[in-house]
Amino acid sequence: MKRRTLLTTTAAATAMALSLGSAALAEAEVTAGFIYIGPPGDGGWTYEHDQARQKMEAHFDGKVKTVYQENVPESADAERAITQMALSGADIIFTTSFGYMDPTNAVAAKFPNVKFEHATGYKREHPNVTTYSARFYEGRAIQGHIAGKMTKTNKIGYIASIPIPEVIRGINSAYIHAKRVNPDVEFSIVWLYTWFDPAKEADAARALIENGADVVLQHTDSTAPQAAAQEAGGVITFGQASDMYDYAPMPRVSSIIDDWAPYYIERVQAVIDGTWESQDTWDGIGKGMVGIGEITDAVPADVKAEALAMKDALASGEYHAFTGPINKADGTPWLAEGETASDGDLLGMNFYVEGITAEVPN
Repeated sequence: MKRRTLLTTTAAATAMALSLGSAALAEAEVTAGFIYIGPPGDGGWTYEHDQARQKMEAHFDGKVKTVYQENVPESADAERAITQMALSGADIIFTTSFGYMDPTNAVAAKFPNVKFEHATGYKREHPNVTTYSARFYEGRAIQGHIAGKMTKTNKIGYIASIPIPEVIRGINSAYIHAKRVNPDVEFSIVWLYTWFDPAKEADAARALIENGADVVLQHTDSTAPQAAAQEAGGVITFGQASDMYDYAPMPRVSSIIDDWAPYYIERVQAVIDGTWESQDTWDGIGKGMVGIGEITDAVPADVKAEALAMKDALASGEYHAFTGPINKADGTPWLAEGETASDGDLLGMNFYVEGITAEVPN
């Protein structure tokens, strides 16, 4: 579905929800709320969360009512939005961006009977707070392998959002796997300090392409980098968070797809059953929380086969994306031959691996 269509559909759906709200709430057993960093029509991160919201609501067939607020900044506005959702009668609230971590815990302290689920964070300061995320770095490993095999200029551009461990992990995973199949590869990283800003994302893609990158990866939420690469021609990209298949077979040759629906169904069912408990979830390809979008025929058959074999190995646990030997960027050893990274090291990752010459922003 095209982004313009998505935005139009979202606006219509929001208007309908507002007009039917009170009657629908009276019929539902549970109200689940969602706080979004961007619009559901972003084509990426928020789009997939909203698709999962709709699938979850359909699954419960009238037993669950969902509400959402979009474009909520990671600021004091977040605490106000979460508070208002709790005051409006939500039984469980999913806050779907890293910067909502402290606001989520602050509101949870005031509403002990409401369940709060925070995506990609690590703080569970109260018994009514849960954290959940996906092992996106597994998908980045596959992207890095394809990128390293397909680049002709040996220059790969990476559009990064916020300098937190999740994003740094993704850069490192992509670089490690590109470098292993192409020792000449170089990474150029542009930090935008935002998750969603189509204009900035497009400008970053164009700048990377002008500097010779013929592969552009992104950890930002819109399809703007895809459009910029399509305009330039001869550049390959990967869908981020959502399939972004509108840009296949070129420039988008594959994608990371976040599938939140099974998790949302499971957690809301727990509220209905009275079995909800605070927990931490971090699943990947094996559990289906991270999907790999179709690898198009623009990718050579042997490279596609290697990528799919890696996907299977990651899913089964036979292979770990961070397997040594790996040094840190300053040359100090991190992982010995055959050693794999612990979850603790990955969750707190604040360094680049050897070969990336840039500095990690503070």
